[in-house]
Amino acid sequence: MTIIQSFGAAETVTGSCHFLQIKSGPNILIDCGYFQGENEQKTSEPFDFKSTDVDIVLLTHAHLDHVGRVPKLVKEGFDGKLVALRATMDLAEVILMDSAKIAEEDYKTALKKARRTGNEKKIPPPIYSSDDALAVFDLTIQYAEYDKTIQLTPNVKVTFRNAGHILGSATIQIEVTEDGVVKTLVFSGDLGSRRDIIMPHPALVKKADALYIESTYGDRNHRPLQETIAEFKEIVINTLKNKGNVLIPSFAVERTQEVLLMLKEMYYNKELPVCKVFLDSPMAIRATQIYNNYHAELNAVADKLLLRDGTVFEFPYLQYSLKNQESMLINKEESGCIIIAGSGMCTGGRILHHFKHRLWDERNSVIFVGYQVHGTLGRQMIDGASSIQLFHESINVNAKIHMLNGFSAHADQSDLLAWMGEFEQLEKVYLIHGEPDKQTVFKDVIKEQLHKSVHIVKYGEKIFV
Repeated sequence: MTIIQSFGAAETVTGSCHFLQIKSGPNILIDCGYFQGENEQKTSEPFDFKSTDVDIVLLTHAHLDHVGRVPKLVKEGFDGKLVALRATMDLAEVILMDSAKIAEEDYKTALKKARRTGNEKKIPPPIYSSDDALAVFDLTIQYAEYDKTIQLTPNVKVTFRNAGHILGSATIQIEVTEDGVVKTLVFSGDLGSRRDIIMPHPALVKKADALYIESTYGDRNHRPLQETIAEFKEIVINTLKNKGNVLIPSFAVERTQEVLLMLKEMYYNKELPVCKVFLDSPMAIRATQIYNNYHAELNAVADKLLLRDGTVFEFPYLQYSLKNQESMLINKEESGCIIIAGSGMCTGGRILHHFKHRLWDERNSVIFVGYQVHGTLGRQMIDGASSIQLFHESINVNAKIHMLNGFSAHADQSDLLAWMGEFEQLEKVYLIHGEPDKQTVFKDVIKEQLHKSVHIVKYGEKIFV
């Protein structure tokens, strides 16, 4: 008998963390991610299990809400084995080091302010440091390969399948043998869309006694991708022809690479007016290099561009701005620029400086290509703010603001149903990684269309398989 408890991504979309206690061992943790948004405070709270009780950590992919607490786990005593795709670990290094750096900088700023009032003892230290993040990569790491089974222990074997979400993303199939009986547990991870710009379709799985599946968009279908791409092209072309600039706040992993791929295809199709394209994010530049290194894991569109000129993303108009001085020089460009910079929700990063210099100009356009959480600067802008506060200054929002919703790297309801519909044997479905209202809709649809038993997983509840 295996006991599964979800200590994250249970009736919420972040903090992925699933603890498996297998009767004859080992104890396995699938993901150990940050909580974000309204549940962010849970990231710094103690784990609901002892870090030293975990024997093996399996990672589905490198997004912060799936790997962000691994350094905390190590800091508190975990010294077992970590299993993931090599591409996942390369991206995780970029993401975890950036996360640690931000936490350290925020701590220093808060401490400095607190010292002025004598309240420095009230400032909690960072959840982990850069050294703690580096310690993750000193663990025993076993690199998985897609569709190749790993014998973890005499009674447990795992297989990673391509989830099509981001580079290195995986659905994890775990086969546990106890008393001669084999149980198959499948954790979908985040599944990608069947219409993704850069990633291949999610690989199919044939059997599961228990399927833990994400349900982020279980209540809806996305806008058709080709409509979104057409709108993106129209905004870019019209803005550049009117001697304006295009500002794109973008997430460093996956969304930036999708934007670059679209712009490169526009260039080769002679749709892109003569311009300068600046990728102004050290983190996104590193992530793009990693994507290029693992081009074999991308889709046919990426392969075609690679064969054409030896690189997936680079083209003559593209310039990388790695150093701060290079970023500042972009401000001297009056028009004809496309500027891609973080952060994706405008909560920090170089995009804020570009807003200061260009947001007030009505010739310019801002294209949001990712979801904007309530309370973020990005959300204020798409909700119609006439001005925003930046660096203690009020900046008028005269640029045209566009929100494109069709770029989601998550499967929608039709994608999820189609993927589950390919199972030859599927005993029970467990919904994770979704908001309760969306999960309720998805549960009813699964029961109606696939006639499967469905359960919405609650935080910490024990599920016996």
